Order: sequence, then C-alpha cells, then structure tokens
Amino acid sequence: MDFSIWKHIEFAYPAFFGLLLLIPLMIYWYISKQQRKQPAMEMSSLQGLKGLPVSWKVRLRPVLLALRLLAFAALVVALARPQTSNTSESIESEGIDIALAIDISGSMLAEDLHPNRLEAAKNVAIDFVDRRISDRIGLVIFSGESFTQCPITTDHGVLKNQINLVKSGMLQDGTAIGMGLATSVDRLRSSKAKSKVIILLTDGVNNTGLIDPLTALEISKAFKIRVYTIGVGTIGKAPFPMTMPDGSIQMQMQDVQLDEPLMKKISSETGGKYFRATNNKDLENIYAEIDKLERTKVEITSYKRYAEHFFPLAMLALAFILLEVVLRYTAFRSLP
Repeated sequence: MDFSIWKHIEFAYPAFFGLLLLIPLMIYWYISKQQRKQPAMEMSSLQGLKGLPVSWKVRLRPVLLALRLLAFAALVVALARPQTSNTSESIESEGIDIALAIDISGSMLAEDLHPNRLEAAKNVAIDFVDRRISDRIGLVIFSGESFTQCPITTDHGVLKNQINLVKSGMLQDGTAIGMGLATSVDRLRSSKAKSKVIILLTDGVNNTGLIDPLTALEISKAFKIRVYTIGVGTIGKAPFPMTMPDGSIQMQMQDVQLDEPLMKKISSETGGKYFRATNNKDLENIYAEIDKLERTKVEITSYKRYAEHFFPLAMLALAFILLEVVLRYTAFRSLP
C-alpha cells in the first residue's frame, strides 16, 4: 500500500468516524468483564502465591483486545470511504483574430501624448495583447507604405517584442491609410476564426498609397472584418519635432489634421466603432473598451475522477479479526 497518497486523501462519509467513540466503551467493557469473573478456587490468603511467576499467556492476553480494537478502527476508516481525486479540465475557446494596424508616419512623433503618439500607441497595444490571452493577434505598420511587422500569432511574447521594435522612419514617410487597412485585411482574409477584427490607429489624412481607403473598406466588408478606428491627436495644434537646417530638432506647433469622416465611415460600415484619443488616458480607455466589446468565449469543463482506497483497510480489518480468532482458539485457548 502506498502511504504517500494519504497526504491527499479525502473521505466520502466522514460521519462514520463517530463510531470511534465506541472504542473507550469497548475497553471499559473488557476491564469490567475481567473484574466480574468468578474465581476458580477461593483461598483465605494469596500471600503464598505472590512469588509464583505469571504465565506469558496471562501477560499477553490484552493482545486479543488490541487486535479487536485495531480491526474495528480499520473497519470504521474503510466505511468512511477514503479516496483521492484527480481533476482535469477541458478548455474550448472561440478565439478572435485581431490585426493591429499602427501609423508610424513622422507626425506620430508629436508630443501631445507622452512621450509621443507612437510610444503611447505601442504601450497601450502591449497592454491590450496581455489581456487577450486566447486570441491570435498580428501587427501591421504603415506610413507611406504598409508592412506586416508580425503575422497573426498566438505567441504573444514574439508579438510584444515586435511592437517594441517599431519606430518612425522604418518605412517611406506619408499616410497611406488605405494600404494599412488593405494589408491588415490580407492578414485576416484566410482566417477561420468566427470573429475577425482590425484596430486601425492613425493621426493623419490619407495622402499616398496604391490602394484608396474606400477600396480597402469594400474589401473589409467583403471578408466580414470588423474595423475599429482610432484617431490620435489633440484638438487644434500640437507640438511636432522639426529638423532644422543645422540638424538640430526643434518643437513647432502645427495644426492637427485628422480625417474623422473617413474614420467614422470605415468603422460604421464594418460594424466597428470610431474613437478619438487626445491624451494617454483616452487611448488607454479606448483599448479597454474595445477589449470589452470583443469578448472571447471560453468554456471550461471540469472533470473529477475518484480513486477508492477502502479495500486495503477492509482487508486489514479482516486480517486482525482472523488473527484474534486464531490466537483465541489456539495459543490462548486455556485462558478463562
């Protein structure tokens, strides 16, 4: 019998342990019975018998009681049904495939968000990825052209590393919203997920690219991809870093240009939603709201299997009883 399992044992019917309270009564009954026995021969004095040796049978007679008590205790524990359990879980998830499309044009270095728009967008994107445990997520970057920085994947560690590597200047400058949207659609078009989502973040107006944003919109609708659009930038003017002729960087206030009508059209016609982020807190709240809107269905089925361990105890109780009976009618037979 493996005694290590008793560290994790449970009892199906622990109420049976109340029967152990009968053990003191059994001991009391045994002692009383011995005291009530009639002497085989009466003598006026036992003084002359004090020096006689006591038989080993007499000395070991309590062993019979001990065996009976051990048998009773083992039987009680067996009745309490000792058992161990093994729990397993079956997890079924209806994951969502998500493409993060992030504008990395030069204007994303504006410092109306801290430390700038691009770094703020990267930080909230990483937090968003951490919350989407069971979803496949990819990263598309765009400025004057678009590029898949990370394909759709469940390896969120790799994805977050790729987000951290993003910086302005990786692609030709400009704002090709149509290209960014079209590349994101291309990442998701062959997906078998029940829900496909694009989160497109930009701070400008489409001014370049081979694919018009409205054409990319129609492609998104054809593949039933929901698009959430985020416009980044304060209302009015924002500080932009400008490179001076001598190579130095100076901050200059420039008008914030954002094509909100286009962003709203893309999101509304695909079943998504448009958001405007004028500061870091707005951006955090936007991703948190999208996280709530796009909930992943996860079903967890728990299975609990029990292994019974009463049989060895029942056998032990039987062995104690048999040993008592054998000793009582052999070695201890001549005792009264």
